[in-house]
Amino acid sequence: MKRAWLVVRAATLWLLSGLHFFTLCPLLVLLGIFVDPRRNDWPQRALFRNVLRVAGVKFEVCRAPGFDPQPTSFFIANHVNIFDAFVVYSAIPQFLRGLELESHFRIPAYGWMMRRFGNIPVRKNPTAAQTKELYRRTRAALDDGVSLVVFPEGGRTLDGHVGEFKDGAFRMAVQFGYPVVPVAITGSFDFNRKGHWMIYPAKIVVYLGEQIETKDLTKQDVGTLRDKVHRIVSDTVDAAIAASGRGRELDANG
Repeated sequence: MKRAWLVVRAATLWLLSGLHFFTLCPLLVLLGIFVDPRRNDWPQRALFRNVLRVAGVKFEVCRAPGFDPQPTSFFIANHVNIFDAFVVYSAIPQFLRGLELESHFRIPAYGWMMRRFGNIPVRKNPTAAQTKELYRRTRAALDDGVSLVVFPEGGRTLDGHVGEFKDGAFRMAVQFGYPVVPVAITGSFDFNRKGHWMIYPAKIVVYLGEQIETKDLTKQDVGTLRDKVHRIVSDTVDAAIAASGRGRELDANG
């Protein structure tokens, strides 16, 4: 009986959150034609936060004591499910854009909106020229005061734990001298996971760590920086998993 209720609940919430998103997105697209996205950031942020509310998510943000909301930064987050963009955009108190797979920009309406709003396309197996263009666009965004979110695993987790981080974002952070902020998303794997359509009752907590300065680092420090950020994010996620029996229940329910 409980399983049947969860299935009905998930189907209903998908319908409601989908209607909410696809009803309001065209309005944001139209608004984006005429208004600089920075000047209408609040309706975008409200839409993303409301998608989580409609999907039944309890949501909390915890900031480290030394977290500074002012500096333009790279926000480095673990990648859990398709709701991650809604989660980080709701949690990070800055004008924020992301590095996103180039293939996403070919999605009708969504791709145009992401390009208009300033997300930066990332190609798989890029050429030297494409990598140079990625670095140019990333530097231009940061220098314009736009913080960037990156999911350096390059894919969504399959077991709830944090996978290995790729070097790219850390190389750019060191080269450009912008700080890095570890971002740990917990509870989201209990809510929804890759390869499953079910969404379960869950609380998502996002932990924003302290900025890690990179101005005095060199390219030889990239690996150390990457491992430090990975350790902060993965330790937080692992602690949340260990503290909860919900993951075992999801495994049992499939």
